Amino acid sequence: MSSSLDWHTTNFTYLNLALSALKAELEVFIGDHKDKSTLVAAQEELHAFKAKLSAQLPLETLAEVFNLSPFEQKLLLLCAGMDLDAQFAQTVARVMPSGATQPTFSLALAALEGADWNALTPNAPLRYWKLLELGEHQIFNSRALRLNESILHYLTTASYWDAALHEFISPAPTQALLAASQIHWISSARALFSPGAKIWPLIQLTGVDVQDKLLATSALASSLQLTVFKMSAMAIPLQTREIHELALSWGKDWALNNRALFLDATGVDTSDKSRQFAVSLFLEQMNGVVVMDAGSWTPVLNRPIHTFIVEKPTPSEQLARWQIYFTKHSEVLQDLERVTKQFNLGAVAIDQIALETQSLCEKPGFGAEIWNKCRMMTRPRIDELAQRIEPKADWDALILPEAQKNLLRELTTQVHLRNQVYDHWGFSAKSERGLGISALFAGESGTGKTMAAEVIANTLQLDLYRIDLSQVVNKYIGETEKNLKRIFDAAESGGCILLFDEADALFGKRSDVKDAHDRYSNIEVSYLLQRMEAYRGLAIMTTNMITSIDSAFYRRIRFIVQFPFPDAFMRAKIWETIFPENTPRQGLDSAKLGRLSVTGGNIRNIALNAAFLAAQSKEPVQMDHIARAVRTEYTKLEKMLSTKEMTDW
Repeated sequence: MSSSLDWHTTNFTYLNLALSALKAELEVFIGDHKDKSTLVAAQEELHAFKAKLSAQLPLETLAEVFNLSPFEQKLLLLCAGMDLDAQFAQTVARVMPSGATQPTFSLALAALEGADWNALTPNAPLRYWKLLELGEHQIFNSRALRLNESILHYLTTASYWDAALHEFISPAPTQALLAASQIHWISSARALFSPGAKIWPLIQLTGVDVQDKLLATSALASSLQLTVFKMSAMAIPLQTREIHELALSWGKDWALNNRALFLDATGVDTSDKSRQFAVSLFLEQMNGVVVMDAGSWTPVLNRPIHTFIVEKPTPSEQLARWQIYFTKHSEVLQDLERVTKQFNLGAVAIDQIALETQSLCEKPGFGAEIWNKCRMMTRPRIDELAQRIEPKADWDALILPEAQKNLLRELTTQVHLRNQVYDHWGFSAKSERGLGISALFAGESGTGKTMAAEVIANTLQLDLYRIDLSQVVNKYIGETEKNLKRIFDAAESGGCILLFDEADALFGKRSDVKDAHDRYSNIEVSYLLQRMEAYRGLAIMTTNMITSIDSAFYRRIRFIVQFPFPDAFMRAKIWETIFPENTPRQGLDSAKLGRLSVTGGNIRNIALNAAFLAAQSKEPVQMDHIARAVRTEYTKLEKMLSTKEMTDW
């Protein structure tokens, strides 16, 4: 068959011949033919046509896939003929009781050769796979038989489409090519799907990038001559009956359409036992090639599970992938190298960003454009776990003693130049330990710790995320490490700046190990420091009480920056810069304002409240507005306002 038209013509000819033979069999039963010569002739014509076929047609495929007996095939044809051939339907109507519109099992048992009562038992293929649908009737063999609509379409077009199933699944991408380091496992996985195997295994893929794992699944499926559809485990129903129905629908789909399934179970919470049970039950009942991305969860099944890892492309592969899109523009090579060093992206992400920015590479600011695209690409996972802070402050806004400012500049420089020192100068080749850049910012609340992190993020053009450690710490053993792991894993691809606030919640004087809680508290601290030392970005911890942190931990932190309570001179400097340029002011005296014994954070609160008071009065911000705002702030702080602080105001 050289064309689609030839195939359809051949298939309909075959179906017509098969229906003619079945119609002749019914006519013999009715008594229209005294002998069986018409039936024999129709059967011989059908067999002769089948012998000439070079490819398997849908009816034969159904029979082979679902192991249908000749009688079961006749039942399918009996129901299909009602929709495909008006003369066939008229013949059936002559046999059926008056008013009946569909054939019954009773008719089939009486009229067709090879009749078998077992053909319609619940576990027989026709009912188990829901190839046929049974009507309502008190007497079982008088129930009307109807062909499942999707099977009818399959018989005529060889395309099976279960509308109910396709509410759950969608086509997977197949265009992009994987890096060489991502496909080494495919030959091993392919060997697991031998045609003679009684139970095919579940393939579980580990790694960080879901899109690359989906693409890897497409590569495996292609080697098996299958197409991939994807499905979220969160869409699996929780009721056992519905799970069974869904698994059956997929069983028909993969068998008739040569499909593989990629199940994304990364959203399954390890504490959600109902969801885990539903996913496990679904996988137990699944047939065919199934690949799952379960994140950190591995289901316990009665079928084999083989695990393979799909890492992101190596740094050299990532750079080579970028360069494919910009081969004619060697001037952007340096920008691409910098991007590759900062962002650890998967193959799919690189392709997407490169295609979006390809047309911009000759314009000024291309490096910044692609850099920002990479930042946005790496945000979604960490956005779910931490608060992103939009960095706006610069070095001029940071009022600190020069020694602290110089230390922060040194910290910023190390982050900026780490690739040169680690990679080009060989420090990473000598040892992988301790290459993460970590810092501890210590000082009272409002002394500028978060602002300093903003300044660094703004300078380096990196995202800044705040994590409240008091919310991360969990009383249940092992849960704190899981929470920290999720944060670091999510942040790894973008190398963003992580600001762990309230470090006192985790750090404390290292206790003697008196019980399990003491031991695991120390493990949690060690785990955080270990991840900070290995993190490709910058990790900062803040504390209001540095004395509560055991000095033994200091050696594992590269920078410790003390944020002092601002003196009068520093407070005056803060007051000089606290109001935006557009804010109207009149008669403000920064020296007098500097006498207020408060931190920069409190100064900002006072300035903001004073601005609202001035706006309400339709006046510029003046000393009396600030005086009123000061009293409000001191009341909130439960602090006494001394006479000296507001003398000569």
